[in-house]
Amino acid sequence: MKVFDAPSIRNIALVGHGGAGKTQLAAAMLFDAGTVNRLGKVDEGTTSTDYDEEEIARQHTLSATPAWLEWQKTKVNLIDTPGFANFLSDAAVALRIVEAAVVVVDAVSGVEVQTEKVWTLAAEAGQPRVIVLNRFDRERASLERSLGSLRDIFGRIIVPVTLPLGEEKGFRGVVNLLTMKALTYETSGSGTFTEGEIPAELVATAKEAREALVEMVAEADDALMERFFEEGALTDEELVSGLRASVRSSKLVPLFTTSALLNIGIHPLLDALVSLVPSPSDRPVPAVDRASGTTMQATAEADAPCRIFVWKTVADPFAGRITLFRVITGTLNADTTLHNLTRDTHERFGHLLVPQGKQSTQVPELRAGDVGAVAKLKETQTGDTLADKSADLTFPPFTWPEPLLSYAVEPKSRADEEKISSALHRLQEEDPTIRSARDAQTKELLISGQGQLHIEVTVAKLKRRFGVDVNLKLPRIPYLETITAATEAHGRHKKQTGGHGQFGDCKIRVQPLARGEDFAFVNDIFGGSIPRQFIPAVEKGIQDARLKGYLAGYPMVDFQVTLLDGQYHQVDSNELSFKVAGALAFKDAMARARPTLLEPVMNVEVYAPSEYAGDLMGDINSRRGRISGMEARGTTTVIRAQVPMAEMLTYEQTLTSLTGARGSYAMVFSHHEEVPTHLQQKIIATAKAERGEVVEEEV
Repeated sequence: MKVFDAPSIRNIALVGHGGAGKTQLAAAMLFDAGTVNRLGKVDEGTTSTDYDEEEIARQHTLSATPAWLEWQKTKVNLIDTPGFANFLSDAAVALRIVEAAVVVVDAVSGVEVQTEKVWTLAAEAGQPRVIVLNRFDRERASLERSLGSLRDIFGRIIVPVTLPLGEEKGFRGVVNLLTMKALTYETSGSGTFTEGEIPAELVATAKEAREALVEMVAEADDALMERFFEEGALTDEELVSGLRASVRSSKLVPLFTTSALLNIGIHPLLDALVSLVPSPSDRPVPAVDRASGTTMQATAEADAPCRIFVWKTVADPFAGRITLFRVITGTLNADTTLHNLTRDTHERFGHLLVPQGKQSTQVPELRAGDVGAVAKLKETQTGDTLADKSADLTFPPFTWPEPLLSYAVEPKSRADEEKISSALHRLQEEDPTIRSARDAQTKELLISGQGQLHIEVTVAKLKRRFGVDVNLKLPRIPYLETITAATEAHGRHKKQTGGHGQFGDCKIRVQPLARGEDFAFVNDIFGGSIPRQFIPAVEKGIQDARLKGYLAGYPMVDFQVTLLDGQYHQVDSNELSFKVAGALAFKDAMARARPTLLEPVMNVEVYAPSEYAGDLMGDINSRRGRISGMEARGTTTVIRAQVPMAEMLTYEQTLTSLTGARGSYAMVFSHHEEVPTHLQQKIIATAKAERGEVVEEEV
């Protein structure tokens, strides 16, 4: 395999809403470039970039996957990314290591929720964008309607470079406005086309679109604008060079019309990726100077010190850990050692690999700007910087989104229980947005992620890759208990066992604290009524008792205990006696301190098309939520609210149903507040029943 320098490399992320055809587009591009010998199809599970069993079964991309092709002596690295909200972090990661984003849009649906999100991510990363209006062979596909929705939301910077020859079942090719030629394709998917004159019925439309393209390119450059005014037109060379400059500065976004499934319209797109999109040498990468901490730029130069950035880790059950990286500067050779600057350790690189979906090819070296992989690094994780001894720069790590949803997991067998910890650890290396932990309060093992689908996919991977079978169930809500009144209480423990007995006696005062202050213990003993060495035992007894709760077994918080008085016996008193006395005093106090339940309340942001705002607000109100604000962003409305966690456990399914899967949400913990009285008895009864306690029926 050839080795490519930075000017001859293009790094592209395929992003867009789920179902727009990103994976099928990648398959068509690879086939037309001759990289693969058959046109893979998503429906048949034969594409290069969707090779995971779970992706094939669901017919959707679930993880960012690299592939590459060669076109016009240029290496094009493609990263096929997921389009579902649960996996959007993978698209954000991919956008960090490429020079441009190809935003794939369904020609029927137009702009969808995730289209806007990936557009924003690309804009925040400063990435030039190219739009592919795909699936023109489908019913109701429309350039006019889709272009209208794109311009309504993203502005008039979007300009068609190809027009469709026909629409829906009559889609058979494209008109290339740069060459003013018609490309008529065979419908067999072979990618074979005939270049000829534009059909008479489209000549006027094509001329009008070409003039609009020329005007937009001229507007973006003062010299070209002057030339346009003088001559009334631009040459083909001026048009292409002006469009290239406008795309690279994000002043214009070219649009291409395709059907990836029928393999129509792909060739002009590939030409554009080579001619219009910047190479790694054109776009330096943000870096941080290790000595000063100042931000600077790293240029893709092959003769600079070798520096690489790890953008993904794959947990392969057979090959072990596979590390995907981009060479930022310098040249990386096989069988070399680099220093991991993030973890301060050395890593030995064996064979260098160029990934092509599941397959890979060995190469002797990779130069600045290229993307590669290596197996079996010991310590390196996603987001790490590795470099040679003269390293002076690091690259900012990724910021991962906080989990939105948690499920409790129960291993189905003892063997599964023994394997689950290591299996989850390996999956977390691959996907850092997965979290797993044992809840200290409920004792449940929780898997947390970006949504129900994310967690279901994680559980499926546990079984398929590592043979770990688990049951999923909604987690218990981590309620707390507190008091609402101050009171004094007494606890006495006296036991005679023939020989030394047990004796401890204490008097305490309890009073509420402000929310979030947890617990405080104050020693207000005077005169030695309880010896100093036994006072910590009183606190320990109260601490143990409060963690077991009083109403429903949930920890008691936000109260203060003041130790007022007590008695002891010279012979029978010991630490255990005063620990028991403290616990008894706590229980005595709770009978009069008016204990109550607290529930976690979440800050929630819901994103959805504006037409669903009324239904969504009604649903939030029905969940005991409090709307705190609304904001319009284009055709999307953002609703902010505070909602009890107990009401959000199944929210994802409701949101999907109400918005036709066009909505998404984010959720973080805010605070605890008192559970409404009418709900407390039900929660208490349920908790007692789970512990096998007898529940007293209300009279």
